[in-house]
Amino acid sequence: MGFLLLSFAIVKRNTLIVLLGPTGVGKTDLSIWLSKTYNCPIISSDSRQIFSELKIGVAAPSAEQLLQVPHYFIGTKHITEPYSAGQYELDVLDLLDKLFSKNSMQLLVGGSMLYIDAVCNGLDNIPPVKPEVREKVHKLYEEFGLEAVRQKLKELDPAHYEKVDLQNKQRVIHALEVCLTVGKPYSKLLSKQKKKRPFDIIKIGLNLPRPELYERINKRVDIMMDEGLLEEVTGLYPYKNLNSLNTVGYKEIFDYLDKKTDLETAVALIKQNSRRYAKRQLTWFNADAEIRWFAPNEQDEIISTINRQLAQ
Repeated sequence: MGFLLLSFAIVKRNTLIVLLGPTGVGKTDLSIWLSKTYNCPIISSDSRQIFSELKIGVAAPSAEQLLQVPHYFIGTKHITEPYSAGQYELDVLDLLDKLFSKNSMQLLVGGSMLYIDAVCNGLDNIPPVKPEVREKVHKLYEEFGLEAVRQKLKELDPAHYEKVDLQNKQRVIHALEVCLTVGKPYSKLLSKQKKKRPFDIIKIGLNLPRPELYERINKRVDIMMDEGLLEEVTGLYPYKNLNSLNTVGYKEIFDYLDKKTDLETAVALIKQNSRRYAKRQLTWFNADAEIRWFAPNEQDEIISTINRQLAQ
């Protein structure tokens, strides 16, 4: 690959580079290269890599990769610790305030849509859920399961139903709770009004043709199994009901351990659900006109684009 070196004299303002894209596209390797190119650490925006117990199933950076450049928000929380996108927004902004005092370039990397949105745009102030509503929704879930909650959300807020991760129990339940609390669709409370940030943002998206991306995802799942995903999930079985473990790659194997399915089917479902997640990520990201899209191997083009925007 060629290298187009940055002239730091052209960095006029503090700037956050956001490297994003669907699962399995190759963000980790490119992020390390960008980190070295711009001499800045990597701030992870992966909502599952933040948990120290989750490694293989969330494709966390390897020990070798973590040694190459400094990383933040990798393995810093325990799965039993509640953590939200709202808290992540506050934590990252506090960290950026410190990091920008040392380097005017910083790098945010990941694929968790809500976490990236929290840093770039800020989250809306959602009113607290009424206790009686929470009790009602949880009773619905306990008696009829997640599908009943999904269908009620679809009825009350079809717009949010199309965007929310329907496999994420907590998010589906919370959206319905808010709908019932305020008496209007949850999506109507999402103003999409950007909060003013004291830094510029450059968004770089990675993508591949759909067949190639899906093949990479399938191969990565096979590699995870070879590296010991079954053993990792088995060790976490006592915590299987935690929201942090309601995650592709873990919940399918929990079903295998519960004898609800066989291992071959569980692995096939991990691949299928990972592909579906990638599709949801791309649907979310494609709505953002600020993202400039590249293939993972277009390093020179990515650097040229960043440097041009820095010079403006």
